[in-house]
Amino acid sequence: MDQLSRFAGGAPWFVGWGTLALINAALAQGKNRSGLLWFLLSLLFGPFATLLLVLLPKVRGSLF
Repeated sequence: MDQLSRFAGGAPWFVGWGTLALINAALAQGKNRSGLLWFLLSLLFGPFATLLLVLLPKVRGSLF
């Protein structure tokens, strides 16, 4: 099995995982959290990061 066919066989996983990370970044920004941090966490933990992000409350903005 050559490198290209090995990569192409796993491509749907990479695309799905990356898409989930982008969605989580947008969701995090909607909750006033760091999009970059949650993007990186999502790359590592995937759906578990999504679950945690959904369960966490929205961060309140500062008064000043």
